[in-house]
Amino acid sequence: MAAIELILLQRIENLGQMGELVRVRPGFARNYLLPQGKAIRANAANRERFEKERVQLEAQNIKRREEAERLAERVAGMTVVIIRQAGDSGSLYGSVTPRDIAVAATEGGLGITRQQVQLDQPIKTLGLTEVRVVLHPEVSIRLTANVARTPEDAERQARGESASREDEDIEETEAAEVEAAI
Repeated sequence: MAAIELILLQRIENLGQMGELVRVRPGFARNYLLPQGKAIRANAANRERFEKERVQLEAQNIKRREEAERLAERVAGMTVVIIRQAGDSGSLYGSVTPRDIAVAATEGGLGITRQQVQLDQPIKTLGLTEVRVVLHPEVSIRLTANVARTPEDAERQARGESASREDEDIEETEAAEVEAAI
């Protein structure tokens, strides 16, 4: 299939900057870029329209980027706590999805959508995980997802202590042995 020429209306990671003329596969254009308003077809009428509106579009982009940067400064280092059931080894029954992280962040005061949460791979174990959140195509932040069994475990993990059941069992056994020896 032949590639389709588009004019980008905003920066797209790994593709190009606003205003660039790019060639993409038809499916990517038809299913993602065009319906979401991230690009327009590169015909003569659209090129002319884009050049007329370019200054206005760039000004809107700068304004949105500045708002995203201010928000990023306010919530830098944010941690969200997600309570899940897990086995004794610390592996979750299921996984933590971008939707779960978005809901937890919204409850914590950062209004984001699941599309803004970028996970390299699903979270399937207890513990602290760094998650990338894209606030604007040019602004992203890192927040920490603290996945734990209980709020108490989450507090322990945040302090850097282990929250696995095996560690607790070992500590209890050692404490009982010490008491028995005394």
